[in-house]
Amino acid sequence: MFSNVTRDGIPDRSELNDVRTTLTFGALVALLLSAAPRAQTSSAFFVELPENALPYSVDGSGWVSVGLSYQRTDGMYWMPTTGMVELGGVTALEVSRDGRRIVGNAFDAKARLNAAVWQGGSVWQPLGGLSPNAQPCDATLSSTFGANADATVVVGLGWDGCRFARAFRWTAQTGMVSLGSLTGASTRANGVSADGRVIVGWEQPEGPRYGAKWVDGIEQMIKAQSGGPVGEAFAANRDGSIIVGSNCDFKKQPVIVPTGFVWAAQNGVQCLPVPLPSWLAPLPYQVIVQGTSDDGRVMVGSYTFGLDAEALIWLDGQMYFLRDYLRNNGVPTAFARWVNSGFATAVTPDGRTIVGYGAGPNTFQGYMVILPDRGKP
Repeated sequence: MFSNVTRDGIPDRSELNDVRTTLTFGALVALLLSAAPRAQTSSAFFVELPENALPYSVDGSGWVSVGLSYQRTDGMYWMPTTGMVELGGVTALEVSRDGRRIVGNAFDAKARLNAAVWQGGSVWQPLGGLSPNAQPCDATLSSTFGANADATVVVGLGWDGCRFARAFRWTAQTGMVSLGSLTGASTRANGVSADGRVIVGWEQPEGPRYGAKWVDGIEQMIKAQSGGPVGEAFAANRDGSIIVGSNCDFKKQPVIVPTGFVWAAQNGVQCLPVPLPSWLAPLPYQVIVQGTSDDGRVMVGSYTFGLDAEALIWLDGQMYFLRDYLRNNGVPTAFARWVNSGFATAVTPDGRTIVGYGAGPNTFQGYMVILPDRGKP
């Protein structure tokens, strides 16, 4: 189908764009319809990925998902035209918006876990540690947790022994640079804006993880409306003007209804409470908001107590359990026979495509959801 294929086996983006309309209304629609029979009033598509294909990230077009091959415990990418392709390493965590560059984790020649960039085939480039002489904690020297739009800025967690960890920012020009800590406690970077300027994550001075952001390398704690700390931040939009995360306000105790949060440059932190639905057991769930579209209209996450988890979506501020949303919007068989819908892990910049994974009928399994174009707010 594709005449111009890169050395790593991913079709050139120009050809993906050229054939996208044809596939959307031809082969891809046939695939989607066969995977999720669609009623006349349907407004969404639901596709079950192969068993053991667990997507953590999706590119800007929604074509390329990357993540973990659960059975083999290595990285993978998945496309409708290729199925799951295993990449070696340990896992793939992030893919660039053009689908051409993948970052994740892999072992180096000394069997230490490193943040890494995929080089094609099963070859990964380890990114090293916080310094040339940094020591691992157990077998971990560094770990990837996020990347910017073209995946040239990689962020995550670095160690130098096991006393504390540090958030890092890596580029090919600078190498791995520690982002430091306001209190001397451990920090971690979970995500970075598309432009690479705003990094989000956490600092852990005492007890729980508190949400933090680094703007041009300068750390700031994210504060709730009460002035108290929020929980860890997971993702940011294209310019860092929207940040999402878990646990809205630690100053308000006790927490009766679990909450996530969204921070916006215009109006600060908004809490996102999720009451316990009648069909779930009364467990101490946590709300994790894990991804956002560039405009903030679509956010994704999970209602989770460990692996007892159900995927969540927010559409223009309205929260839905993903299972219920799909069943009410033309996909009545969504997650049929699944143990749970698990975690919605990522959403495309335009808010149209969501990926995630849960406990399927036989083992852990990924999925893709295509939402309708909802127009302007």
